[in-house]
Amino acid sequence: MELNDEITIDAPLTQVYEALNDPDVLRQCIPGCEELIKHSDTELEAKVVLKVGPVKAKFGGEVTLDTSGAPDAFSLTGQGNGGAAGNAKGGADVTLREVDGKTVLSYAAKAEISGKLAQLGSRLIQSTAKKLAAKFFSKFAEVVSTVDA
Repeated sequence: MELNDEITIDAPLTQVYEALNDPDVLRQCIPGCEELIKHSDTELEAKVVLKVGPVKAKFGGEVTLDTSGAPDAFSLTGQGNGGAAGNAKGGADVTLREVDGKTVLSYAAKAEISGKLAQLGSRLIQSTAKKLAAKFFSKFAEVVSTVDA
């Protein structure tokens, strides 16, 4: 499954990049996030509860960031285990560019799922993934735009 999108955030690039690396901001924005722990500048651990169709599961997972292109670009990879509901793994490439004092954030993400979740059908999974991504980015844009630089 692949997701690609672009959003404009009413904040300068440096502020957006810092927010993308702030566990408190991310915790507020990730749908169903119960816990987000930053172990290092490149390693995070998350606990998220999600409902996909009839399946509700608590996922525990790890995310690794590659910030070698920062602050204009970075990538992340992660995997999560939802017990009987299944597993998910994937990654995303994110690019940031500043345009007239605002930041355009583009991302390309790929994910693979297995277990009960995979049995729900690709349309439901794709639709849910798009909704979750939209929720994350709209909340992220709202949070970052209200933070003073």
